Amino acid sequence: MGNDGSQAAETQLMHTPAAVYVVDDDPLVRASLRRLIASAGHEVRTFASAGELLASTDHLGPGCLVLDLKLPDVDGIELYQRLQEAGALLPAIILTGFGDIPTSVRAIKSGAIDFLPKPVQDDTLLQAIDTALAEELKQRLERLQDQELARRYATLTPREREVMGLVLAGKLNKQIAIELRISEKTVKVHRAHVMSKMGARRVATLAQLAVRLGIGSDRFSA
Repeated sequence: MGNDGSQAAETQLMHTPAAVYVVDDDPLVRASLRRLIASAGHEVRTFASAGELLASTDHLGPGCLVLDLKLPDVDGIELYQRLQEAGALLPAIILTGFGDIPTSVRAIKSGAIDFLPKPVQDDTLLQAIDTALAEELKQRLERLQDQELARRYATLTPREREVMGLVLAGKLNKQIAIELRISEKTVKVHRAHVMSKMGARRVATLAQLAVRLGIGSDRFSA
């Protein structure tokens, strides 16, 4: 989507180091998971309880979560839900030695990306972590692109928004000119500004951007 500034931001984002945040109350399991995940080249931070992680939410960067289901304070699924409420939008992998179908359904419904039985196979966990990190990066890119799109839309003047709405409603330049009581030449100027500011070369692309913004042609007027 865009200009050099947004492309530079996306490049920087893609090269921002991500970490794997592990929560397990068993020190031996924590140490084992740390060694395994670090051996795959990932930065690892471990926590002994949900409370420890929740106290660190302001310092959580990009990455993913590996959460034990049975924790001494709250279970891994509830911890994940609390983190989401706190704005920590990190994919989670739930590990459990007491798996059952209702619990796995509850985990997936909470938004967890995977639900794995303990002891988990090394390759299975590392593959799940790679999937989670890829998903987290994709989400960060989408949020960045949405912010850039909103910024671009905010640069439109009220008249340009009117013209944009009428273009997306399928109106021809001549029809827009009549409806807005301006010259067709002026419509063309506004239309060119809209396409340039929104970074769209075709009306179909402009329509896709409008959908992404969550607005329809009836909401473009100032």
